[in-house]
Amino acid sequence: MGRQQTLGKFFQMPAGSKAAPAQQSKLEEMWAGKKKRGEVMSKKEESSPASEAEAAEDTKKSKPPPSKEEHKAKPTRKSHKGNVVAVPVPLPSKRRRAQPVQEPEKEVPEEDKEVATSEAENEDEDGEDLEEELEEEEGVASQNAEAALSRTKEVDIEGGWKVGDPVPYAALAKVFSLIEATTKRLEKTALLTAFFLLVIQRSAKGDTKSLLQAVYLCINRLSPDYVGIELGIGESLLIKAIGESTGRSLAVVKADLKKEGDLGLVAMNSKNSQKTLFKPKPLTVPFVFANLKEIALSTGHSSQNKKVSIITKLLAACQGSEAKYIVRSLEGKLRIGNAERTVLVALAHAFVLAEQERANKKMNQEKLTARLEYSAGIIKSVYSELPTYDLVIPALLEAGIDKLPDECKLTPGVPLKPMLAKPTKAIGEVLDRFENKRFTCEYKYDGERAQVHLLEDGTVGVFSRNSEDMSRKYPDLTEQLPHCIKENTKSFVLDAEAVAIDKDTGKLMPFQELSRRKRKDVKIEDIQVRVCLFAFDLLYLNGEPLLRKPLAERRQLLREHFQPVDGEFNFAKSSDSETTDEIQAFLEESVKDGCEGLMVKMLEGDASNYEPSRRSVNWLKLKKDYLAGVGDSLDLIVVGGYYGKGKRTNVYGAFLLACYDTEAEEYQTICKIGTGFSEEMLQAHYDALKPLEITKPRGDIKVGGAKPDVWFEPKVVWEVLTADLSLSPVYTAAQGLVEERGISLRFPRFIRVRDDKSADDATGPDQIAEMYERQALAQSKGGKKRKGGADADDGFW
Repeated sequence: MGRQQTLGKFFQMPAGSKAAPAQQSKLEEMWAGKKKRGEVMSKKEESSPASEAEAAEDTKKSKPPPSKEEHKAKPTRKSHKGNVVAVPVPLPSKRRRAQPVQEPEKEVPEEDKEVATSEAENEDEDGEDLEEELEEEEGVASQNAEAALSRTKEVDIEGGWKVGDPVPYAALAKVFSLIEATTKRLEKTALLTAFFLLVIQRSAKGDTKSLLQAVYLCINRLSPDYVGIELGIGESLLIKAIGESTGRSLAVVKADLKKEGDLGLVAMNSKNSQKTLFKPKPLTVPFVFANLKEIALSTGHSSQNKKVSIITKLLAACQGSEAKYIVRSLEGKLRIGNAERTVLVALAHAFVLAEQERANKKMNQEKLTARLEYSAGIIKSVYSELPTYDLVIPALLEAGIDKLPDECKLTPGVPLKPMLAKPTKAIGEVLDRFENKRFTCEYKYDGERAQVHLLEDGTVGVFSRNSEDMSRKYPDLTEQLPHCIKENTKSFVLDAEAVAIDKDTGKLMPFQELSRRKRKDVKIEDIQVRVCLFAFDLLYLNGEPLLRKPLAERRQLLREHFQPVDGEFNFAKSSDSETTDEIQAFLEESVKDGCEGLMVKMLEGDASNYEPSRRSVNWLKLKKDYLAGVGDSLDLIVVGGYYGKGKRTNVYGAFLLACYDTEAEEYQTICKIGTGFSEEMLQAHYDALKPLEITKPRGDIKVGGAKPDVWFEPKVVWEVLTADLSLSPVYTAAQGLVEERGISLRFPRFIRVRDDKSADDATGPDQIAEMYERQALAQSKGGKKRKGGADADDGFW
């Protein structure tokens, strides 16, 4: 079974820094710690020299291994006092994926799959492996630095480029090709580090745009999320542009797409087979970035022709593999398996190496390792509070890594990724987690997460959990806000839930009512569904970030600076209950009042700090739907459809669902669903999905043995409830995380469409593997908990 990654070294933070929250003592927990892929392997593999060499290359040491007594201690982690903090450092993920499952002749019913419950027997063996890992992991940062320095020639283009010249797009395309060719996280990091180092070295003094644009293209974005500049150009438009730029007919391009399944490859092959009389002027990163932005911002009835014209111009100038990555960028998916946290680590490491070069003084390995890990921790911490490269990269280049926390702090107007809660299945689990600690229970409202910002100039912003600007969707909230703010409140960032309420009775309405509202350009006079804001946390107040203050203090400040207004604004209803009966009564009361259940939160100490972008064990959700079920609902993407029979003849009768792996940039199939639908719902789903039909599965859909009648563009997200999970030879979700087979849902049931979520926000394979392991532990009587497993925090983004 997958084990939690290991503890890391601790380094001194700048003076004045506060200690990290207690639960951040695990290195990878804050930064999207992925479970190791393919941990289930044969004894032969484990002992073979090849696998040992790979493990040594892909892992790093941390502090000395804990004693057996420490292993046996309670899972609650100790807080670190003073200025010593656990600096989050990237851990290589040893992506040993299981081999693809061969397509079976006959689909095996999920009900007959066995559930693996071997965790208890492997516990002692896991402990030994953990200690070996700890010994192997030391120095991975310096290894990455050495690898990056040795690979600068490999990522550079022939002849390089002069200092002050724009970065050639060919260099970026070359890096993308090298990253796409490896599955090793350490190697990806080294390649990116080498490229960023070259960009820093060859940028003119005062030039921050070169690095900024390179970073944006590496994560396939053009701006911060909240600005809302997106590409996602449709397939038909790209086919037309490829045809026009290469002189090929649409039929030929479509035939190639059917064969390849990847429009980027089609563009590259079409371009490379085209004979030209003269060599086009080389593309540069600023030129490509500017044109992509122009395409994304084009609107109006003639915008389609303008977009095709710009794309055609870009493709005409492409050489080598450039066309492949430009087309993929336009589609909205690079498909090179490049996670954003890898980009952040590479950025930090490149800056340290450039800093060392400017000082003309080489650090010894110990000092270099400490500096690299410290810098990666600083950049990740800063970016979690201020997630905009527009501000972070210029500050990094101008002020340096040590002054970065002072230059870049939580700022109203820039939404941070929200803190999320771990699911729990029983009140007993809550009491175990918060034993001998103060905690509070709050209503879990059935609405939409809303982060409300007030700037000092009076500007109000409302942002979704995805950092999407919802101010135009909720003009009524903007108008209502001044009524609930007290005079001493000048600026703030508020975490809240926007909930639909009945105009006449004031009763809470379900999320479905809220989803009926228009998403843009809503006029107050046209609003039919009224919204009340229920505030539950205060993250910033009058110029001061509050993230590192205890929840009890943040809650007190919230109530001192805001006032309830009937039907418009209120505080989340809470109860500081301590017994099972009290929590049960409050849970029943919340359900009676129209809520989903309860949120249970730590009130005091470092563990009650607000942790942006993390799904933390310091917040637990206790929903009515899964008190005796699997533990949580899942948000899954519809990727295929099955034609209906009988009453369902003219619509899709069942659907193929998938989860999304952000690290591998792929959709993994998880189940077929056909229950929970009324005839009206099936018709509505047919109308929504019919325009998304495609001839064959996209290249980033990991199909396995599923065979739907039609495939869809992966855009629609559904919330689904399941009886339990099982191992499956048919589906590919979390394949290699628990064992070589994937994980599927048994008796899945449709709950609702998640309009507030994009496909990228769907449930990931790591969360599915964790849910399966929780279930397996519960089913194996007397089974021990794996270290850091089900109770471990995980990164959200």
